[in-house]
Amino acid sequence: NSEDVRCKCICPPYKDHSGHIYNKNVSQKDCDCLHVVEPMPVPGPDVEAYCLRCECKYEERSSVTIKVSTVILLA
Repeated sequence: NSEDVRCKCICPPYKDHSGHIYNKNVSQKDCDCLHVVEPMPVPGPDVEAYCLRCECKYEERSSVTIKVSTVILLA
């Protein structure tokens, strides 16, 4: 299920750009700033410096397990 995986990049403020959190459904190998941060808030020469400041993390979850756990808790 594509909703059960995502890449989350947390980018702190950089020069005159405020910090931002980016989420995108991508594969684990594409979980980096260049694939997730769209649109890129900085011009070409600053992209590398901006991306080095971002922390990207691949996340997986099982929505079926979450639904079953919720039903058990409510029963």
